[in-house]
Amino acid sequence: MSGHPGETVGDITHRRLRGDIVHGRFKPGQKLKLDLLRKKYDISVTTLRELLSSLTNEGLVTAEGQRGFEVAPISKADLRDLADLRLLLETHALRQSIANGDIEWEAGVVSSHYKLETIERELIAGGDGPVQPWVRHDWDFHFAMIAACDRPNLMRTHSSVFDRFMRYHMIILEFRGEKAKEDHIRLRDLTLARDADAAVELLISHVESGVDHILATGRVP
Repeated sequence: MSGHPGETVGDITHRRLRGDIVHGRFKPGQKLKLDLLRKKYDISVTTLRELLSSLTNEGLVTAEGQRGFEVAPISKADLRDLADLRLLLETHALRQSIANGDIEWEAGVVSSHYKLETIERELIAGGDGPVQPWVRHDWDFHFAMIAACDRPNLMRTHSSVFDRFMRYHMIILEFRGEKAKEDHIRLRDLTLARDADAAVELLISHVESGVDHILATGRVP
């Protein structure tokens, strides 16, 4: 099990376990049995309990007293709540980023969008490609747009909220199609043009459309 420099075994396991939940490898409501997790991640039960408690604080796991731990459920109300919180953070960060961003920031926005659009074109052309890369590059693009906001605490909180929002996309695994691609092109252009008001207005519409798309699948109780 390898990780980044300075990471402990607990840090690596936390990242792996969190990723398995966010990416839908563990399903909503699934019991997280300590013995099975201990074997899967090769880590002590004591450390596992600490990690699961941390993920409970993030809202990705629920603790039910003597019943142990479960993957957090999904619901329409939770999705809408996450979307509202994401927009509260992301619109503020986008305005700050547009005001502060330099040429390196602009290059990051262009580069991340190029990768995202390439995936989107492939999905639109093929229709049945894997959705996971799109979700990952969608995150990279949205992160790039707000990367110059110079608000580290805001960015950390936004990252956690975005992951919980992204979990819904990973569970339904459906690409949003041409509308999402066009939104991303316009977001790129408005951001680079430093049109904060129009970029924020489009971002709100874009995220709300994403919520509508997820709910329209009928897979969220």
